[in-house]
Amino acid sequence: MADNTQELYNRYIELMRKITDIKKAADVLQWDQETYLPRKSSDIRGQQIATLTETAHHFFSSEQLGNILTELAGKNDLTENQKKNCELTLEDYLKNKKYSSQFVRKLSEQINKTFHAWIKAREMNSFSVFENELNVLITLKKQESELLGYEAHPYNAHLNEYEKGCTVHFLDNVFEPLLPFLNSLLGKIKSQAPVDNAFLQQYFPKQKQWEWGMYLIQQLGFDFDSGRQDISEHPFTTSFSPTDVRLTTRIDENDFANMTWSCIHEAGHGLYEQGLPVDQYGLPLGEYCSLGIHESQSRLWENNVGRSEAFWQNYFPKLQEFFPEQFKTTSSEIFYKGINKIEPGLIRTEADEITYHFHVYIRYELEKDLFEGNLKTTDIPAYWNEMYLKYLGIKVPDDNHGCLQDIHWSHGSFGYFPTYSLGSLYAAQFYTYINKMIPGLEEDMEKGSVLKILQWLKQYIYPYGRKYTSDELCIRITGESLNASFFKDHLLRKFGNMYTL
Repeated sequence: MADNTQELYNRYIELMRKITDIKKAADVLQWDQETYLPRKSSDIRGQQIATLTETAHHFFSSEQLGNILTELAGKNDLTENQKKNCELTLEDYLKNKKYSSQFVRKLSEQINKTFHAWIKAREMNSFSVFENELNVLITLKKQESELLGYEAHPYNAHLNEYEKGCTVHFLDNVFEPLLPFLNSLLGKIKSQAPVDNAFLQQYFPKQKQWEWGMYLIQQLGFDFDSGRQDISEHPFTTSFSPTDVRLTTRIDENDFANMTWSCIHEAGHGLYEQGLPVDQYGLPLGEYCSLGIHESQSRLWENNVGRSEAFWQNYFPKLQEFFPEQFKTTSSEIFYKGINKIEPGLIRTEADEITYHFHVYIRYELEKDLFEGNLKTTDIPAYWNEMYLKYLGIKVPDDNHGCLQDIHWSHGSFGYFPTYSLGSLYAAQFYTYINKMIPGLEEDMEKGSVLKILQWLKQYIYPYGRKYTSDELCIRITGESLNASFFKDHLLRKFGNMYTL
């Protein structure tokens, strides 16, 4: 590479890392807001985050950066990875230029207000407390659709933010054949004798659950020298760099499953973030591929590993050591069936592998209707309750068990929910190939080792950042695009055996 090209590329790196430093400083404040922020601090914290967000936008839309990217685009002596970084950054830069600084600040400040309104609404178990601020945020997100531009549907602008190229048309073609299959399978399982999982609803002391969760995360390979876990209202993972990744969880002393699979799920996200290349910090190849791929990592660890019989062959005796009284009369077989019980419920994050996707679909349809203008903010609770009765056959008793359960809308994360289902489909497809490529994988898990799974992910998914789209990455690994048949086969094999269908 010519010296002038390398010098120009180095200037690009320097600018991008400064911008990323500002963004990550805002992320630190956001993380603190959701974990340790004093109750009276919300207004000034919102101002601080908005200032950093606006400043990052200013630098990322600067003429200086634009000129560097334009000049680099004309260079023919960049390496493949350097060229990809420049292409993706130019794409991001042009999109970022569509926003004014005023809009960026206004959106950031409104997200802060909406988040704290959600917290208060959760405390009061009342959607009406959340409604006004949410409505303002939805209005801004509709304006954002127009700023970004879209084809066919205003919701597409937001879907594309989380899963590049994702559209309403694509998702409809995913859900429409999947839901009848899931509904049929659910009907067959309902006709069987119900599985008893009452042992999960005993008293499990908060501190002991915390110790168990920390132990489990460490066993999965999460590096606590490069991360930590804390408590929040809604479990999430955030990353300030591959050497500083934060997980959060929540604990219900009367529901063992709540924290355990939250920890495994978020650890899956955290392992991905810790596995991204440190030398690409601030650049697209140092960022995750997409939210669909990110969710594939959490769902793979949560379900394909963390709800497997092989995994608990080793960890159930360990669990009994942590909770000898609670599990003294529970066999490993009963435990395995109990943690995989299929039963419609109210809470998405606690849903089984089949009904989970009805939770996602309901949110997807609701958001679609919001952006089409067919649904008003005031109508959300009634719409939610109607859909839960229609698709899951259950009545929603209150707002906390209904439309207030997720944090996503308070962050303005419209378009995020479908990535959970996409992630499950990708996870099943990837896990099929992990099993093919690693002989004796289940035997290793029975002995307590998941190291080979982590090594596979470090080789085939983590190192590439945004170099490939989700589809390109999936084809590289499995030889084909996303194919729901892998997920269907996984469910039929697992629950066919468990329920003797």
